[in-house]
Amino acid sequence: MAASQLFDLTGRTAVILGAGSTLGRVMAEALSDHGADLALVARDPAKAEPFIRHLLEERGRLFQADVTSKADLLRAVDEIKAWRGTPDIVLHVAGANSATPFFEIGEDEWDRIMDVNAKSVMLACQAFGQVMIEAGRGGSIITVSSVSSAPPLSRVFTYSASKHAVNGMTQFLAREFAPHGIRVNAIIPGFFPAEQNRAILSPERVESIMRHTPMNRFGDPKELQGAVVWLAAEAASSFVTGSLIRVDGGFGAMTI
Repeated sequence: MAASQLFDLTGRTAVILGAGSTLGRVMAEALSDHGADLALVARDPAKAEPFIRHLLEERGRLFQADVTSKADLLRAVDEIKAWRGTPDIVLHVAGANSATPFFEIGEDEWDRIMDVNAKSVMLACQAFGQVMIEAGRGGSIITVSSVSSAPPLSRVFTYSASKHAVNGMTQFLAREFAPHGIRVNAIIPGFFPAEQNRAILSPERVESIMRHTPMNRFGDPKELQGAVVWLAAEAASSFVTGSLIRVDGGFGAMTI
């Protein structure tokens, strides 16, 4: 099989949860470039639309849903099915972070971050996984974890805890969904500066990150595109499930 065929997503429908984020937009671009139709899901479509307008002009459509709401997700499932049928690919990119010191973390902040980063993964896999199983065509679910998931980073306690949960759910669901031909994998990005993490990237923090990153630089969001297309493409990664794929410049390989 030619390399171009290995990564051909023509005729596939990909759902991107958190499409209005920097990483979500860039990964969606890669899926579109390889032929996938895009169901772009955002909590605030009016805010997200200017950011992803070029994707809507090509082969995408924008849907509204709060990923922490099961009712919203089930409604989005129905709307997407009416538009393009049962999705083949689900990419969960939605996320939240905070650098609040441990003893100052309140229940509201804990609940907000855990809801966006962890609970929403469970709800999305319930909502979309169910219809994918019923359709009987298999598919690919891709979550987005973090280098903070193992071992945890300092100063982002709740975020690290939530990403540990993402890793666990990814591998648990890989086992549960495998008999149905649905692969579940996680991408573990290194440091890709975006609005979500810019507040914690002080000069001292950046220096520490660079010391721990063998490639001695931040990632460019486009460097995530190969991993997401590979995991989405059945022909390229048909025997890959339950994997935590690092795209981190060597951060996870560094000790001292």
